[in-house]
This record gives sequence, C-alpha cells and structure tokens, in this order.
Amino acid sequence: MRTGPTITSYLCDLLKRAIHCIIKVIKERCNQILRNMEASLTARDRVGIQDFVLLDTYTSESAFLDNLRKRFHENLIYTYIGTLLVSVNPYKELDIYSKKQMDTYMGVNFFELPPHIYALADNVFRSMQSEFNNHFILISGESGAGKTEASKKILQFYAVSCPSTKLLNNVRDRLLLSNPVLEAFGNAKTLKNDNSSRFGKYMDIQFDHQGGAVGGHILSYLLEKSRVVHQNHGERNFHIFYQLVEGGEEDLLRWLGLERNCQRYRYLVQGDCAKVRSINDKSDWNTVQKALSVIEFGESDIEHLFGIIASVLHLGNIKFEADVRGYASLNNNQEMHWLLGIPTQVLQQGLTHRKIEAKTEEVFSPFSVDHAVYARDALAKAIYGRTFNWLVNKINESLVNKDSSRKTVIGLLDIYGFEVFNVNSFEQFCINYCNEKLQQLFIQLTLKSEQEEYEMEGIEWEPVPFFNNKIICDLVEEKHRGIISLLDEECLRPGEATDLTFLEKMEEKISGHPHFVTHKLADQKTRKTLERGDFRLLHYAGEVTYCVVGFLDKNNDLLYRNGKEKLIRTSFNNLHNYYKQTTDTYISVTPQVVTQFKSSLVSLTEILMSKEPWYVRCIKPNEAKQPGRFDDVLVRHQMKYLGLMEHLRVRRAGFAYRRKYEIFLQRYKPLCPETWPNWKGTAAEGVQCLIKHLGYKPNEYKMGRTKIFIRHPSTLFATEDAFQVCKHKLATSIQAKYKGYRAKGDYLKQREAATKIETCWRGLLARKEREKRAWAAICVLICYRFIKGFMTRNQPVCVDNSEYLAYVRQNYLTRLRDNLPKTVMEKDSWLTPPPIMQEASQLLKKLYIRHMVRKYVQGITPQRKAQLLLKAQTSSMFKGKKENYPFSVCRPFMDTRIGKTKLASSRSQGSRPLVPVVKYDRNGFRPRLRQLIFTQEAAYLVEDAKIKQRIDYISLKGNEESNTHGDLVLQCDYLFEALTKLSLIGNQQNSIKVVQGSVRFDIQPGREGFVDFKSGQESMVYRAKNGHLMVVTNSRG
Repeated sequence: MRTGPTITSYLCDLLKRAIHCIIKVIKERCNQILRNMEASLTARDRVGIQDFVLLDTYTSESAFLDNLRKRFHENLIYTYIGTLLVSVNPYKELDIYSKKQMDTYMGVNFFELPPHIYALADNVFRSMQSEFNNHFILISGESGAGKTEASKKILQFYAVSCPSTKLLNNVRDRLLLSNPVLEAFGNAKTLKNDNSSRFGKYMDIQFDHQGGAVGGHILSYLLEKSRVVHQNHGERNFHIFYQLVEGGEEDLLRWLGLERNCQRYRYLVQGDCAKVRSINDKSDWNTVQKALSVIEFGESDIEHLFGIIASVLHLGNIKFEADVRGYASLNNNQEMHWLLGIPTQVLQQGLTHRKIEAKTEEVFSPFSVDHAVYARDALAKAIYGRTFNWLVNKINESLVNKDSSRKTVIGLLDIYGFEVFNVNSFEQFCINYCNEKLQQLFIQLTLKSEQEEYEMEGIEWEPVPFFNNKIICDLVEEKHRGIISLLDEECLRPGEATDLTFLEKMEEKISGHPHFVTHKLADQKTRKTLERGDFRLLHYAGEVTYCVVGFLDKNNDLLYRNGKEKLIRTSFNNLHNYYKQTTDTYISVTPQVVTQFKSSLVSLTEILMSKEPWYVRCIKPNEAKQPGRFDDVLVRHQMKYLGLMEHLRVRRAGFAYRRKYEIFLQRYKPLCPETWPNWKGTAAEGVQCLIKHLGYKPNEYKMGRTKIFIRHPSTLFATEDAFQVCKHKLATSIQAKYKGYRAKGDYLKQREAATKIETCWRGLLARKEREKRAWAAICVLICYRFIKGFMTRNQPVCVDNSEYLAYVRQNYLTRLRDNLPKTVMEKDSWLTPPPIMQEASQLLKKLYIRHMVRKYVQGITPQRKAQLLLKAQTSSMFKGKKENYPFSVCRPFMDTRIGKTKLASSRSQGSRPLVPVVKYDRNGFRPRLRQLIFTQEAAYLVEDAKIKQRIDYISLKGNEESNTHGDLVLQCDYLFEALTKLSLIGNQQNSIKVVQGSVRFDIQPGREGFVDFKSGQESMVYRAKNGHLMVVTNSRG
C-alpha cells in the first residue's frame, strides 16, 4: 500500500502537463482569432468587397472598376452583385476547382463563403430541390471571357455533387462529354479567343426527386455557317476539320481521300493560321473519339459523320473554269469522287446548273463561274449546318429521359456576348439583337424578383428608374417597321434587291429614330465616322456600326433547288433520312435566317420566363490573353455591355443588404448582452432587440416578415466592424470559460482515474495478501506433516510417516539419478542411501555396475583388448614394486615404439619384437647403441644387423647373466613395455625381479660393479666418482 502516494503524485504531474498543453492550444487559437479579426478589418481595403451591392458609391463606375481590379490582382476572380456572379478570366490555372473545393461549397449558405461559381451552382441546386421548381443559369460575356469554361465548371460540380448510380453515372458522362463534341463542331479560333463558341447553346439538365441527373436536352442557336467557307485573317475554321486531318488514323484518312496536310484544303487556310500553339488537335481528336463512343454513336454513324466532314473539305477544293460561252465547267473531277457518295455526273450538274421549274416543265440554266462558286459554298454551308443539327439531335437522343414522371430542370444558357468588331456584319447584328432581348429579359426578371421579394416581406415597393431597352428591341423586331421585317421584305420582293436598297429602305422607314443613324441621316460630325454602306445602332451597351454588305445573302441563306435535291441522294444512310426530312421542309417553306433566329429567341424567352433566373457575367481583362494584366478601358467597356451597373442600380434602389432573421441574429448576437449567448424568443424579436441596442435609425432598415433589410452598406460595415472587435472580448471570455471547463473536466477525469487505479491497486494487494496467507497455511500444514513424518521415520509405514517416507524415496532417487558414477572406477562414489532405501540402493548399485561393465566390455575393440592384457601382465609384475609404475598405467603400449624385424639366424619364421637399447660397457660404462630382439628361445643383441650377443632365457637370473663374460648393463626408454613383451614371448615372468636402491652386477667373475639411482631435475646416466654407474631420474621417471 506504500505505492499509493507515488501514483497520486504521478497523476498530479500528468494533470498539470495536460492543463499546460490545453492552455497553450487555447492561447494559439485566440491569437489566431485575433490575427483573423485584425486582417478582416483591413481586408476590404486590400482585396475589395466581395459583393458590389455593399459598395458605398454604387453609382460610380470607377469605384466598381477599382473593386474589380483589386480582387483580380489578388486572384479573386469572382464577385457578387447580390446573387449575380461576376467572373473575370485569369488566363491561368488557379487551384480553386479541386474536389476539396467542391466539398467545401456543398450545402453551404450562398453568402457564407467567398464568391465562387460552385457557390452559385450549389445554391441553384438546393433551391431547385427545396422549392421543386425549374431554374436556369445565364452565362454571358465577350468571346474569350470564359463562358464555356464556366459552363464546364458548373457541369463538373453537378457531376460530383449529385447522387451516383450506374444509370446516373452514364447520364452524367454523356452530359459532360457532349461538351467536347459540340466544341469540336461548333467552336473555332477567332481573333479574340482560341476556343470561341460560334453558336448559342442552351442545355437543360433534368433531375429526379432525389437530385440525381437523369437526362438532358440541348438547343442550339445561329451556328456561324459562313465560317465553313470563309475565315478572316488570324482565324480558323471549326476545330473538327483540323482534328480530323491532324489526328485521324492513316486508314481513315485513306478511306476519306484526305492527306495529313491542312495546307491542301482551301477551306482551312484562308485565315493563314492552321497551326495554333495553344491547341493540340491530335489530343482533341482522341477526346472527341472517346466522347462519341460514350454518347452511343455507332461505328457507321461515326464513319458517315466524318465522311460528311471530309466531303466539305473536298467540296472546297473544287475549281471552276469558264468555257467558251462564259459558263462554269468542271474539267478536273478528282475531288468529285469523294463527295457525299453522290454520282459524279449528278453532282457536277448540280454545281454548274440551276434548276428552274415552270408549271410542268423543268429548265436547267447554266451558272457563271461566280454563281458556281456561290452555289458550291452554299452547298458546303448547308451540308455542315444540317450535319450539326443532326449531331445535336443525336446527342439529345442519348440524353433523353425515358421516365415520364415529373422532373425538375436546371438550364445552362451559354450564349455569345455582345460583339463589336472593326467590321460588323449580319452575324454581329443577330448576336447583339439576342443580347438586347436577354438584357430586356434580365431587367424584367430582376425587377420582378425584387418586387416579389418586397411584396412577400410586406415592404412597400419603391419604383426603380432604369434604362428600358424595349425601344431598341422594337427598332429591331417591330412588325412592318422593324429592321428584321424590312430585311425580310427586301429579300422576298421581286426585282433587283441589293444590300444598298435594303439600307435605303431602312433610311426611309425608320429615319428619325433616336437609336438609328446612317451616313445619309447623320450630322456632319457623325458622318465622318460612317461609310456609305454602314448603319449604326445605339444599343443599351453602346454604339455599334454595321456594314450592310452580305446582309441579304446571309439572310436568304440561298441554296438552289437542285442543290437541295443532291443532299437527299447522299449514300450515307444515317444522314439520308434527316437530310430528306429537312430538305422537304426547306423546299416547301423557307423563312429567312433572321426570322428563324427571332422565332428561336421568342421560344427561348418563353423557356427562360418559366424558370427562376441566375446569372454569370464573364469579363475578359485584356485582349492579349495575358495573366495578371487588367485593361481598365476594355473592362469598363464590358461592364456597359453586360449591364452590370444597371443591375447594381436595380439591386441598390431599395435596400443594399437583406438576410433572414435567423442568420443575422446568429452572426451578430454577441453585440447585445440580451441576445448573447442564447435568445429565448423568436428570431425577429431578437433582431429587433439587437438593432435597438446597436442604435439603428428608422430610415436605415426595414423589418420584413422573415428578413431584415438594411438600406446603406455603411450601416452593415459598422455592424461588421463592431462584431470583429467584439470577437476579441468573446475570445477572452470563451478562453476563460473553456479553460475552467477543460481543467475541471480533466481534473474530474483524473480524479476518477486515480480512484479507479487506487481501487484496483488495493484489490490487487488484498488478493496477493490472501494468496500469501493461504500459501502460508499450506506451508505450515506441510511442515507439520514433514516433522511428524521425520519423527516417525524409523517406525513401520503409517499415516504419519507415509508422505515423508515417499518424499525421502523420491528425493534419494532424484539425487541418485543426477549423481550416478560415470565409470566403473567410480563405483565407490555411490550415494549413501537413507535407512529405508538400503536394500533398494544395494540392488540398484549392483545392477548399475553390471550395466556399466557390460557397456564397457561391449565397447572394447580387439586392439584395446590386447592392450589391456599387456597392461594386466605389466601390473602383475610391477605393481607395488616399481615406484614410477603408476605413471605408466595411463600410457597405452604402442607398436611404433617397439618395432618388429626378421632375424635371419632364427629358425622360426615371422617378425620379432625389436627394442632400441643402450649397452654400457662393464669397464668404463661407455654407452653403445644396440637393438635387442626377442625370440621364444633367446634374446639377441644386434648392431647394424650383426648379432653381437645371444642371451638364453634359461640363463637369466635377475638382471645378471651367468656366463664368463659378466652381466649386461642395458638402458631402455620403455622398460615396462619391453619387459612385458619379453615375459610374454619368452614366458619369463619369474625371471624379472625389481630391486630397490643400488643394483650389483658382475663385471667379470670375481669382480663386481654397482648401478646407483637417484632423483633429479632431468634424466641422465654417467659414471660417478666412486666408480659406480649413476642413473638420475626425474620425479616421474
């Protein structure tokens, strides 16, 4: 239990460190809030205001332009005018379109985050789902301002944010991939934009009740067909022509009769810029191929489609020559082979003759060269225009929603912006007329939505002064007196009608109109800026001068009857039926182009009027398409064209700022002690209490049914600045509360944890104590039984000593197992048994010794056995007799020490033992090297294979030889081994005697000698001073 204080102190230290870390994090967070607060107070001066409605000088174009410039230079390309989004093309990649950015803007209040096209797209989508009504987004701006890219971004956002299933993914992919197909066939490089849309596009995206994209429909308007046959310098034809020539496979080009060289085709080189650095035609070709397969174009559809495109290129290369009568003729028919699969003769007649029907007769009138060229180009334009319409219809078939249940729709209108060129022709007239109608619709819908919001909130509507461009729209479209009516009349009237007669008719009918002027009607000063074939219209966005040259031809879009008939005879089956259907209609009744366009605009206006509007206004910052460059003059010009100031004036005519009570109260409630931190009443009452505390004047605001309306931006900015300052105080208060809350919470957690740890620790100690006591009780019982058994160990087995005796037996047998003798020689090391194991121990000892002996005997080899017999013989002769004998026991006898040789004089055959010896002369003891050979009868002393002396075994008596010569004195290094072999060979065991001390020997009969022995440091033999032979041996010698 002594660990308790240690754990408590550890927990206290841990708690202190945790509190320190929390305080550090809170300080960092508060400092960050303070930095953000200070930054927000100065951000308006640096990066401008994100909603133009909050501009103080909202009527000043300079203030508007300055705010737009500030944001552009900070890469903030989006700005609001209420719910209208202004987008400035940055001409560079910005990291604001990632999946993470999409997730950030999903489901967020429109004004909660900085302006972004994703915010507008998300708000449109959520409004559609919550209100279950239809909406449209109008994207407008000059060519190159980023309209197409804005449309793509909206589609990509819906592709990510909408629910996903296999079916919905197919529809989504088709919607997305319809863009590159339509861009390839409907976009081209112009002087202002490398990817300029040369047609208007309205796309409906259909959603089910869960918000999934289930279908779509595309409408196209006023394709610029004249681009097929003519391009200004620095411009290109439609992208698809260059993509086919540059990216098409070799087999496809060979089948179409094309070469991989744009310079070979007249329709592709008039602008003198077939190659553009920013356009990768090969890559775009692959994208189009993939898109066509996803949109479910069949292989035959794709082949015939590109066959038509190739036919247009071949058609442009047809050249006419004048025959002797001045009529057009075709001498080179090389290109005719590839045209639409139509027989060459039929097509040749259609290009060089005009068919005239008079009642039941048909007359073919030959063309002049100029008329033939006109007919050829008209045919090329007709082919491409109808192919484009067929393509749009085919895409619509793949996008059709087969579910008949009601669907909500979001429309995307990507249409050409207001165009003003150095020379403005029929196309610019139609485009600018379209923008006039859209501006009229825009003002009507904006005023309508403003008025409806005011009425819904119960606030008195104040009429807003604005420029009503109805006078310009009437000038263009009014029946019988409008420019369109006059143009159609001039196109249809009999007689010689020209562009100049059309101009004269306008001067006659609409002279005196304040928004129309010509060279003839202008004053002297204005006349200098107009050519005789020009007329000028004062549009809502400014003056535009139009050249009437080509107006009649382009409005007629004339294709001769036999040219129309040739289209029907195409061998491309997929397009044949569509050509036949459109041609039949075309022949029966053919309204002029501008009238068709007017009708299309009326239909489009009806579509848009049935939906809730949203707007994206795209602005081009400079003509050079350079990033970071802001051209004030150009941008100011576009501000006028797009009607941005007009829209801002409408939005600011009443109240600049409006928010729902709940949102306003949630943001600014810290500014009033009564509303902070929680307001108990309704949101409207809370806002009323809040603005009363802030001191709003009665003319600065209005209270609606669900919203508060603030008239002046300065009022809102003052409130916002007060809120930013209040944040610091709030941060301090929140910091204190948060510190206390977290510290208290952590303390309670730590205390609870400490209590749990102490409880667990005490329980653990108690359990260990209980286990110790139980073990002690068991040990006491065991000790008692052990002592009782020890005391009665010598008594017969009974209950008291049975366990003790069993323990004794087990203990003895265990110790015996671990201490058994290793060899037979260690049999005396057998453990002493207790009395109860005496008998068993003796029995075990005998068994074990027998086991070791048997094991030892079984392991003896024949060689080893022979050695042991020799050792036994040696032991019987020298044991106890020779002092150094015990040291020789462990040395085995070896044949290499005592060799074997054959003795020639011996009668017995075989080898005999030979022992190297040293013979000492009896007189003087001079040593002589000899070999001693043993036989069964005698021993021979040999020198260099000569027998020097024979020694018979029967004559041996100790170490002396009984003959007249005296005794032999010999020295042998392996005495025990040599004598043992001598005793065995000669059976002379009894003849070997071991003498202690000095040895006497006979030098000769009657004369004795002695050999003395002593111990020394090293062995040596020498003659001593007393005449004896002295033998010195070491201690082991």
